[in-house]
Amino acid sequence: MPEISRRARLAPPSPIRRLMPMADQARQRGIHVHHLNIGQPDLPTPEPMRAALARYKDEVIAYGPSDGLPACRAALRRYYGDLGIPVTDPELIVTTAGSEAILFALAAGLNPGETVLIPEPLYANYLGFATVLGVEVRAIPCRVDEGYHLPADLERYVVPGTRALLFANPGNPTGTVYRREEIERLVALAKAHDLFLIADEVYREFVYDGTSRSLSLFEFPGLTDRAIVVDSLSKRYSLCGARIGAILSRNAELMAAVRRFAMARLSPPVIGQHVAAAALELGPGYFAEVRSAYRGRRDVTVRALRAIPGVACPEPEGAFYVMARLPVPDAEDFVRFLLESFSIDGETTMLAPGNGFYHTPGGGADEVRVAYVLEEEKLERALQIVTAGLAAYQEKLGLPAAATAVAGGAPPR
Repeated sequence: MPEISRRARLAPPSPIRRLMPMADQARQRGIHVHHLNIGQPDLPTPEPMRAALARYKDEVIAYGPSDGLPACRAALRRYYGDLGIPVTDPELIVTTAGSEAILFALAAGLNPGETVLIPEPLYANYLGFATVLGVEVRAIPCRVDEGYHLPADLERYVVPGTRALLFANPGNPTGTVYRREEIERLVALAKAHDLFLIADEVYREFVYDGTSRSLSLFEFPGLTDRAIVVDSLSKRYSLCGARIGAILSRNAELMAAVRRFAMARLSPPVIGQHVAAAALELGPGYFAEVRSAYRGRRDVTVRALRAIPGVACPEPEGAFYVMARLPVPDAEDFVRFLLESFSIDGETTMLAPGNGFYHTPGGGADEVRVAYVLEEEKLERALQIVTAGLAAYQEKLGLPAAATAVAGGAPPR
């Protein structure tokens, strides 16, 4: 029997999805599972987009252009223009969600065996894409007690063969929003070592400090040849299943390469693009309402987690995730316990084990990622189950319950 490839053996499972069979088994036992493990918003997809789907009447669902339908591309250019970020037609390619945009960015910027730097904790699928491409990952560790902001010394992480730096802002899984001076340090590092700088800006509008969005990499000067932005409509518009994203760069040679990759996969989803183009019909209040909803959910989540003795939980500044450090030696075992052995009135909660968001061996062993994507009442119920489940798990292991809650971890700023 032929052996599978080395990359196939090394490809990591998703920490967000790998325990889903256990959730399925719980449901088969009649247990309702509250899913806080996956970033699937429950806010309705905007009505203009649902209407666009209903209007789709083509008798043949044909291929579209490799770089995206004109209407979808126009809608995206209008969106970036409204942000004050002018984008020309050659600088943008529609992708099959943000996932393909990340894959294309890494494939265009790095050769097999070369290194990409990524702040850690990191979006778990970065590791999978890097493995598929034979790209080495070097983590830049960020600390829970510093709110997962960047460490002071970035230079120490650059090694021979480093070709790119990839970061998410706002962050998944941490909810951290980088300050201007942090991005300026990343820009300086990229210039000093001739690196591509890849910014994952999927959660751009999900910020809770009174501003309307996070800073975009395209707002920093002098990056024409090295800046790459990857984006997605999935979370912005509760449009995860449409699978529409984009990759943007002002590096003409890089975008020509990405366009060849796009030709090889033929076209991004055509129906999804028709739906996405309807974003132009949304009123100016859409994002304000979405931010308000998630700010309330964030507050519910942080309050509940900080009330649990021994839990460290920085307040997320953006996105809709929080990383929490639990008073247990193995958070994944606790997640399994909730699914296999614990419920209240026929309900349990699923979290994402934190170890899958780390490249460093042993990282995140006592952490979980919580996605606050449910309405507040359901979220409170799900977190009550986590609180009671954690006490039961500690009792099962004979662990002493912590005497006091840990209020945050991130020092006041």
